[in-house]
Amino acid sequence: MADRSKILVTSTMDGTDQPSYLTLPANFDAHSKPAGLVVSLHPWSSGLEGGRSEDLEALVYARGWIYLWPHFRGCNNTPQALGSHFAQQDILDALASVQAQYPIDTKRIFLTGISGGGHMTMLMASRYPDQWTAAAAWVGISDLTDWYATHKDGKYGEMMRQCLGGAPGDSEAIDVQLQARSPITHLANAKDVALEIAAGRHDGFTGSVPIRQSLHAFNVIAAAAGAELISDAEIEQMSRPDAHLDNPTPSDQITDASYATQIFLRRQAARARVTIFEGGHEGIATATMAWFQKNGGARGS
Repeated sequence: MADRSKILVTSTMDGTDQPSYLTLPANFDAHSKPAGLVVSLHPWSSGLEGGRSEDLEALVYARGWIYLWPHFRGCNNTPQALGSHFAQQDILDALASVQAQYPIDTKRIFLTGISGGGHMTMLMASRYPDQWTAAAAWVGISDLTDWYATHKDGKYGEMMRQCLGGAPGDSEAIDVQLQARSPITHLANAKDVALEIAAGRHDGFTGSVPIRQSLHAFNVIAAAAGAELISDAEIEQMSRPDAHLDNPTPSDQITDASYATQIFLRRQAARARVTIFEGGHEGIATATMAWFQKNGGARGS
């Protein structure tokens, strides 16, 4: 993809130059027909130069859309990272900059990320729901306080302390920041967003993010939409090492070719959906693109 280039965008928060990678369709310029745009967010421990989702980038490029990979303050080990207002605004600034320079189809602006990028996808979808045509959050962290309890003695716990200036409970200011930076605090605002929340059923055992982070996130949206919740018993069943439902519903047994793997739980609430699939701490690029095309990105629409 020869049209991938680094851009610098001046932050409207602090005036610093914040980098992104931008991949344009072949022969695309300011005079081209408006194209769709996928904003793809890096994982927890990565920044601009790490965690690249090349499989998704290639599919976006082949689709004739624009691919934006912002830095948003990089790895989650500084106060301005980890879903801070600076990090949020960096994403919005990068999006606005691309829209100012290139013809963007405003009905096809999509958002996605894996792991820490899934955390940020849920946060941005709930804080700025009108910005996105559809979003897909893979193996994301929805509740930072709960995730800290899982990793307090490891590297992720230390990284969170570096971001927040201490641990949960150390001060009221830290706890306020944890709530503000946790998608679960805001996800009721995303009830009208076409948001896919997905996780591999072995994550939390072979990966770092237990799938309850995805299930609880969905339940916040379901409650706001007046839809049926995933029950506590079902969450407990799906949180076992051999995660499966004792009494799956028809939607839990669906086959989805875009996933190319078995699905163990799938529920819908308004325009949001949760999917637990055979896999671990990963995203599936073909399923991301299928979700985007289903929700506003179909060819010719």
